[in-house]
Amino acid sequence: MSGHSRRSFVRNVALAGGVTAALPAVTGAPAVAATEPSRTAEAVAAREAGSAVVTVTPGDRRYPDLTWGSNQRWVGTPDQVRLVSTPDQVLAAVQQAVSGGKGFAVRSGGHCYEDFVTHGGVRTVIDLSGLNAVGYDETRRVFYAEPGARLGDVYRTLYRQWGVTLPGGSCPTVGVGGHVAGGGYGPLSRRHGLIVDHLWGVELVVVDAAGKASKVVATREPDDPRRSLWWAHTGGGGGNFGVVTRYLFRSPGATGTAPADQLPKPPSEVIVANVTWSWSDMTEAAFTRLLRNFGTWYENNSSPDSPYAALFSQLKPQHKSAGSFSMTTQIDASVPNAAALLDSYLAAVNEGTGVSYRVDDRRTIPWLHAVTQWPGFTGTDTTTRFKGKSAYMRRGFTDANLKAFWKHMTRTDYAHPASLVMITAYGGRTNTVPAAATAVPQRDSILKLHYVSFWTDPAEDAVHLNWVRTFYQDVYAASGGVPASNADTDGCFVNYADADLADSRYNLSGIPWHELYFKSGYRRLQTVKAQWDPKNLFRHSLSIKAG
Repeated sequence: MSGHSRRSFVRNVALAGGVTAALPAVTGAPAVAATEPSRTAEAVAAREAGSAVVTVTPGDRRYPDLTWGSNQRWVGTPDQVRLVSTPDQVLAAVQQAVSGGKGFAVRSGGHCYEDFVTHGGVRTVIDLSGLNAVGYDETRRVFYAEPGARLGDVYRTLYRQWGVTLPGGSCPTVGVGGHVAGGGYGPLSRRHGLIVDHLWGVELVVVDAAGKASKVVATREPDDPRRSLWWAHTGGGGGNFGVVTRYLFRSPGATGTAPADQLPKPPSEVIVANVTWSWSDMTEAAFTRLLRNFGTWYENNSSPDSPYAALFSQLKPQHKSAGSFSMTTQIDASVPNAAALLDSYLAAVNEGTGVSYRVDDRRTIPWLHAVTQWPGFTGTDTTTRFKGKSAYMRRGFTDANLKAFWKHMTRTDYAHPASLVMITAYGGRTNTVPAAATAVPQRDSILKLHYVSFWTDPAEDAVHLNWVRTFYQDVYAASGGVPASNADTDGCFVNYADADLADSRYNLSGIPWHELYFKSGYRRLQTVKAQWDPKNLFRHSLSIKAG
């Protein structure tokens, strides 16, 4: 492959920003107002009145397409896939699965990193892709999004209809279902916080101790007796408590009755930049300085009041065999001196490296285009095999971190251009929320890292898994091969689900996987689990265990 082709391949397969551990279903109440032509109130009513559950079984020509998601490492063999499109259908499908005594799982967008929906114990898959309405509920004064809606569609609908948005992820094909439950983040999070910081409520199907399924609503209102169930959906991860049928959004402190005042307003336009460094120019000193600069800059510029809260960036070092690696950045074009701020940022990241970068793209484009189509962040969802890992960083890289990066990025016994780390801007408004306010406890980090390798040949599984695992273990060797909560790092992101954290072969720290994701909040999640899923029906390899 040429250097350009390699870059294009990585861009196409990289699930940037807010990739989710797509799992928990989402159900909802009737729409009050809706948005896109295909999602008018009349269309939603017709859907609920006249649609039927579609059941696909082995032998049906559609079956192969419905038994795997975006990660081809995991292909399920369920007895049936049930395609639902209304909350009542979700209720019926869950009740049937429970009454039949067979394991089931829920899929929204299909972006789960592990085998949560495809493992052998899953005999029924409840597919929520048809439950995809986005709209506004005037009675509750909240926006809603059903779990099968894709982020790109959510952004288009909210922005075109009302001029508002949610600070979710940058991959437009990710389903809302798992993304929200895991506490998704994205290009606007430094300015507006996480997507769950705007979650007002959830509507979902739960199953009681007698095995009876029912629909409930839980909100963040202080007097709501189900408030703990809402809290568990603000970062507790997918597939744990029930099947969400609708997420309800209103920003804290929002006033008035106008829909346009209930959620954040995105920039009208952003200045985007994509710059590339050639590996042929890169020495260990230059590479180390570049990564050190990146981390140091975010140590100094992650205040929520900084003009740089409007800037989002990903530095994406990839294996030397790619020939080059890039950094993608956007900044709100309306910020005073936005272009100069961007220039200063680029110069600071490259300062003292002794190498030059090439500017591949720099222009001002509409925000909606940037979040749904511009390839710098959005990529293209191709179907590959992959393995991902994550880390939160409270400050920049240590010398030991940087040595491990250089070692594994330049290994000569491994040459694969689609192996990389996405080092992503974090902090800002995200860090103004108390750690216990949501189930996402990492509220003082400045960077989020996503280690990942993509490939297509099953025969290559072992070699690529080994690269990701040994790289990760070396970076965090001082804390047992994982990013423990300490002065430098603060655990892992549940939406980049990583079953290795529960495996003592790879996690040598003695720190349980759930502490890396949820810290002390896990005990609270266990209490919610015991109350709302007493039969432990919603389970997978990293699910919450009842306390």
